[in-house]
Amino acid sequence: MTHYTISPHVRGLVGALLLAVVTAPPSHAQTVGGVELMELTIAEAHEAMLAGTLTARALVEAYHERIDAYDRNGPTINALILVNPRALARADSLDRELRRTGALTGPLHGIPFIVKDNYDTHDMPTTGGSASLAGSRPADDAYQVRKIREAGAIVLAKSNLAEFAFTALETVGSMLPGWTFNPYALNRVTAGSSGGTAAAVAANFGLIGLGTDTGNSIRGPSSHNALVGIRSTQGLTSRDGIMPLYAHRDVGGPMARTVEDAVRVFDVIAGTDPADAVTAEADARRDDSYLDALTTDLDGVRIGVVGQIAYTRTADVEILMRFGEAFQDLERLGATVVRDFWIEDLDELRSGTGCPRFRYDLERYLADIPDPPYRTLAEIAESGQVYRTVMPSVERFLRVEGDPETDAQCIRGREKEAEFRAGLRAAMEEYDVDALIYPSWSNPPRLVGDMTTPHGDNSQYPAPPTGFPALTVPMGFVRDGTLPAGLQVLGDAWDESTLIRIAYAYEQATRHRKPPPTTPPLMR
Repeated sequence: MTHYTISPHVRGLVGALLLAVVTAPPSHAQTVGGVELMELTIAEAHEAMLAGTLTARALVEAYHERIDAYDRNGPTINALILVNPRALARADSLDRELRRTGALTGPLHGIPFIVKDNYDTHDMPTTGGSASLAGSRPADDAYQVRKIREAGAIVLAKSNLAEFAFTALETVGSMLPGWTFNPYALNRVTAGSSGGTAAAVAANFGLIGLGTDTGNSIRGPSSHNALVGIRSTQGLTSRDGIMPLYAHRDVGGPMARTVEDAVRVFDVIAGTDPADAVTAEADARRDDSYLDALTTDLDGVRIGVVGQIAYTRTADVEILMRFGEAFQDLERLGATVVRDFWIEDLDELRSGTGCPRFRYDLERYLADIPDPPYRTLAEIAESGQVYRTVMPSVERFLRVEGDPETDAQCIRGREKEAEFRAGLRAAMEEYDVDALIYPSWSNPPRLVGDMTTPHGDNSQYPAPPTGFPALTVPMGFVRDGTLPAGLQVLGDAWDESTLIRIAYAYEQATRHRKPPPTTPPLMR
């Protein structure tokens, strides 16, 4: 077995933690093409590009400088597996086209993306965070990657993840030795599994990112890194070309510093994909443009507080304080907050909904990869190229055989998921609410290596087993304003516009997002 020691990171941790105690970034700005790079939005970048002051090349180069300074050096965030060597050539091509036509090539023209390394990219390997797949090169792009490139985006880098996306609790695997660290406090985790994307976007290594979410992994890392993350209705966005964990729950989507930027990407990737049958209804169900939901008026919106999720014995008091403050903020915006909302028999509804199909799904995925290093999970296990803490999960999945369509546990799981959907809808109808809210995590980011204190992950239910959409938006900070917290908003299937409306109004009223102190503007 390949064994990566963590000693280089441990030895450097003391120095890194000294950086983490910085209370505020320097007052100087880091400008590129006449605009401030830190917290740059898509709209601001496009305005400068159309004005002729900013080029895609200059933007890519500026992010390269930050990656060089902070990802493997300085605070050593350790978020990125591979920086795309073709990013500058792509930027030059887009700049030439803009000069030729005077128009943007698409809604994501020149926008540098951080893409989680379980999305297929035709021009870079896709590893799933595992050294066992270091040489795995897909034949083409994942559907969502193809859509953002067609819209003018630049794939800037592939980001680290919890190996095979197994865990929600930390971002560590065999492909990139050591943990990905939270840029808000370098002794804290990013959550998992899309922690590399979250840390990179939070630290302004790229303008926006793509993550995947099977149980938590867009929303959890976004919450831990003061970001917005959208998990769509199951079937509104394609899974084609995403290395699977549990295919029936896998969802890919945007992770961004603002609701508007997340929605701009969501508009591009949502829709029917002939290569993914689950999206058959997407074109008929999707909004013409989700940007229409960006309104600050919440008059008439009724929001249920899921106290059964929020108010647990181990919930952090400061997180609950931020959650209570969110009620008042939403009410000031015109919403009615229903505090006595109750889901009957919630514990029974959410039990028994699983289907441990990773082995089946991964081997089907590998069958479509030209000449992968390994084609079966057994071969991957035998290679020894799996991180030591991940191997027990690999061995557990090796004991699961058969087709999930005929497996008794999976059949019962699907029946339970249908019961959960019905029960949740019944509760929402009884209380006449449009959406539900609860903390994305009830506890702040754990210390690196801590796997025993309460983690507070609230994202495993109810969204994935029901297939309903959910998003997270920054809810403020705890621990003297140092550690992020997130507000999760969930609704019925195909009703993303309501969730976006709530999140945008709340974000605009509160402006909780702030960049992390460990990756400040670079002196130029």
